[in-house]
Amino acid sequence: MKVTPIKTEKIIPGKNLFELLDSSLPKLKEKDVIVVTSKIVAICQGRVVKNDGKITKQQLMIGEADYYLPEEYVNYGIYMTIKNNMVVASAGIDESNGGGYFILWPENIQKITNEIWKYLRKKHNVKKLGVVISDSKIIPMRKGTSGVGLSWCGFEPLRNYIGTPDIFGHDLRVTKASVVDGVAASAVLNMGEGKEQTPIAVLSEISNINFVERIPSEEEINEMSIEPDYDVYGKIFSSVKWIKGGKS
Repeated sequence: MKVTPIKTEKIIPGKNLFELLDSSLPKLKEKDVIVVTSKIVAICQGRVVKNDGKITKQQLMIGEADYYLPEEYVNYGIYMTIKNNMVVASAGIDESNGGGYFILWPENIQKITNEIWKYLRKKHNVKKLGVVISDSKIIPMRKGTSGVGLSWCGFEPLRNYIGTPDIFGHDLRVTKASVVDGVAASAVLNMGEGKEQTPIAVLSEISNINFVERIPSEEEINEMSIEPDYDVYGKIFSSVKWIKGGKS
C-alpha cells in the first residue's frame, strides 16, 4: 500500500469542499482510495460553533450525542457517548485545529461521502474509486489515537473470513476484517494529528480490497454496527446508565 498525504491550505468555515478537493488532489487513478478527515468536511458544512464562552462543550455534547454517560463517569473532561452507533469521546466534538471553534461531526455523513465519490469518479474519469471519511478514536486501556472510518463508498467494507480455514485447517467462526477502518488507520497515521496540515490522503496499491461501482446499501451500512446485546463489550455497556442526548 502507498499512502500519500495531501497538503492543503488552512480550512475555515465557508470553504467549498469540492473546490478544496479540486485544488488539492492530484489526478486520480483506477483503484485509488481517497481519505478525508471528518473535521474538514464539517468545517466546509459550517458544522462549527464559536468557542466564545456562550456555550460549553458539555452543552454541545448533550445536544449532539445519541446517548451519553453522566458526569460522574467523566475523565480528563471527556464524556463517553454513543453517536451514529459508535462509542466515541464527547460525540466527536473537537477543538484542535479549530481556530477558536468547536467542530462537530459532519451532517448526513454517508450522503456527503456518496456525493464526493460520485463527483471524483466523474471529475477524474475513473470507475473503481474508494472514499472514506475518517476520524481519530481512542481504545480502552491503550494510549494513543488511531484512525477510524465514519463512512465509506466504492468498496466492500468488510472482508468475511467466517467458514474459511486458518493455516491449520480450522474454520474461522467470527472473524470479519474491517477494510474501512484499516484504510482509515493507515491514512490517519500518515496524515498526522497535529499541525501537519495534511487532512486528505490518497491510498493506492491496496491489496485485499474489492471495489464496487455503487454506493453502499442499507444492509451494508447496518452490517458495520453491532447491537449492544451482541457486542463482546455488551455487559460493560449495560452496566451503566446511559442518558438520551438531544438528537435521540
